[in-house]
Amino acid sequence: MAEMKPEKSEKKIELKRELGLFSAINFILAVMIGSGIFVSPTSALERSGSVGFCLIVWASCGILSLLGALAFAELSTVVPRSGAEYAYFIEAYGPLHKYFGNLPAFICSWVYVVILRPAEVAVIILTFAEYSIQPFHEFLPKGITPETMGTVKKLIALLALGLITYINLTSVKLFVKVQNIFVICKVAACLIVIGGGIYWLAMGNTKLLNNPFAGTTRSPGNIALAFYSGLWAYDGWSSAAIVTEEIKRPEVNILRSIAIAVPIITILYVSMNLVYMSALSIPEMIAAPAVALTWAERVLPTWLGISIPLGVAISTFGCALSLQFGVSRLCYVAGREGHVPRVFSFIHVTKMTPAAAVVFQGFLACACVLAGDITTLIEFATFLIWIFYGLAMGALLIMRKTKPHADRPYRVPTAVVWLVLLLAIFLSVMPIIAEPSWKYLFALVFILLGVAVYHSYVFKKRTSRIMRKFTHITQLMCLVVAPESVNED
Repeated sequence: MAEMKPEKSEKKIELKRELGLFSAINFILAVMIGSGIFVSPTSALERSGSVGFCLIVWASCGILSLLGALAFAELSTVVPRSGAEYAYFIEAYGPLHKYFGNLPAFICSWVYVVILRPAEVAVIILTFAEYSIQPFHEFLPKGITPETMGTVKKLIALLALGLITYINLTSVKLFVKVQNIFVICKVAACLIVIGGGIYWLAMGNTKLLNNPFAGTTRSPGNIALAFYSGLWAYDGWSSAAIVTEEIKRPEVNILRSIAIAVPIITILYVSMNLVYMSALSIPEMIAAPAVALTWAERVLPTWLGISIPLGVAISTFGCALSLQFGVSRLCYVAGREGHVPRVFSFIHVTKMTPAAAVVFQGFLACACVLAGDITTLIEFATFLIWIFYGLAMGALLIMRKTKPHADRPYRVPTAVVWLVLLLAIFLSVMPIIAEPSWKYLFALVFILLGVAVYHSYVFKKRTSRIMRKFTHITQLMCLVVAPESVNED
């Protein structure tokens, strides 16, 4: 009788669906809640001019963000791929023109992957370093110089950056566990602020809320900038769509996660602003370097006040962790399309993570941390985000024509799509008109540089020995292979 050979098992090298509904909700919460609501939620207040109108702005921005997110939820069912607007641009605009069709997607990846998200991670992790040592100031050596303190903060930031890169490199399951714990802690910090504010109001401290609309601005420009500031604080509502391929049952869970997470954020943001303004006057809030800390000194007992810097540290660490997770997936998808080196779309042979993309994002964020003040890098690119959101709404309208029979478990009203599109156009143009700056010229130069890279390395598909060598070395160092089936004896 012939001896039977053992059958070969096949191991699929690909990203795994590890994020359930709870984790998808937490992913949105993690990205949307950073340090802003604790440190500087004052720009909308300064522009609106009054407590009442400021609260209306915050609530309205939450509703507008929800509408935009619902449109992205429909897009994620039509194009069930990771990458959010990048993937939608490929599907909608790619077939329209051989050259220009893929350019919007490339510029999107160029801005997000190369500069915007790494700079955001760097700024957020530096904020983490600032607030993580704040409770221990009294234990620091006397007479420590600002230069030495700055070096210590950068060292802490780099260590934290190394930790979040390790977590995202190791496994998606580890990321999910850490993310969920940190989101619960940061929401708890928000609830401490809200609870302290309710107690403050219950004690009869309502003087600052009397006549809430006194001083309301009548300037259309200030109203527009107030909404711009509020909507920037809500940015991140599209984050679940970035990791579509790792969400279980994305056709239902993306919509559900958005419908739950964005209203939660809206309630937290409006409530926290209300309690801030119940204890601090408008000039005090505008002048405060960290609003939540100034508020805590006035409202909370000393023993509970330590929870605020701790809450900021937890919030920023969790936000940076999730931001890096998301942008590494965008880098992974862009690698599959050849818009960044293809090695960034390769998967670790055992950990099933886009290891090369994660390490690349870690290096870029590290460079931003070492560079020092990079706030301008973020400012010049923020208006581009709304250009991408507007193009995403255009992609949705196009694919309703080109993909009329695509599976759509739900369909957002067309009026909502047009509203978000018009809002995106307005928010893209308004900052340039209201506050002209050289940084917009820098943005144009950066985009033109991206067009040059696109022409040479994407459209013309030029290759070099250096890139082949880079791919080979990266594969060896990161233990990554192309996402495909690998037979194992």
